[in-house]
Amino acid sequence: MKDEFTLTPQILLSGYAQGIFPMAESRDDPEVFWVDPRHRGIFPLDSFHISRSLARRLRKEDYEIRINGDFEAVLNGCADRDETWINPTIHALYMSLNAMDRAHSLEVWMDGELAGGVYGVTLGRAFFGESMFSYRRDASKIALAYLVDHLVQTGFTLFDTQFITPHLASLGAVEIPRQAYQALLREALREGAFFNVEGVDHSAAGVLQRNGQTS
Repeated sequence: MKDEFTLTPQILLSGYAQGIFPMAESRDDPEVFWVDPRHRGIFPLDSFHISRSLARRLRKEDYEIRINGDFEAVLNGCADRDETWINPTIHALYMSLNAMDRAHSLEVWMDGELAGGVYGVTLGRAFFGESMFSYRRDASKIALAYLVDHLVQTGFTLFDTQFITPHLASLGAVEIPRQAYQALLREALREGAFFNVEGVDHSAAGVLQRNGQTS
């Protein structure tokens, strides 16, 4: 359904709390519409799949993990493709949510440059993953592995991926019916969690030790 009024960050958060999320047809389409899929993609936080090759890549630790180091650069990286749903309205809204401590990025930096990352919205104990990108090989996989571990460490219970792709499915994401998703969302909204906190372990050894799905 098309948005018929001016979207605000508060309206956006209200939509997430109801289980819907905004999109645009393209970067050049000024209109934004709400999406409520019949089936929803989620990452069960106890079953992220780390392959042997990804585990080897993580152990190299030739990268740095940052939280909100350059949120706008991550947003721009996610929109830097031939077709994107991130139009100027969406860009401005998520920048506002970031300023409100409601939208966050987890970034992978290599050789002093942003190599990849993922961003999303937080509400209660739910993390609504919006998009990810990669400028360097495996950077988005590294970002997801650290994001899942970060969410576990900081008390989140729901990682919403909105849709399922073969790439996400290979890492452990699953698709569930709308009714099941709504039940998980209601439970996640009962209490709060903080994404940007001090003292989170971002070491490869810690990620691998806490993850039981390496194979």
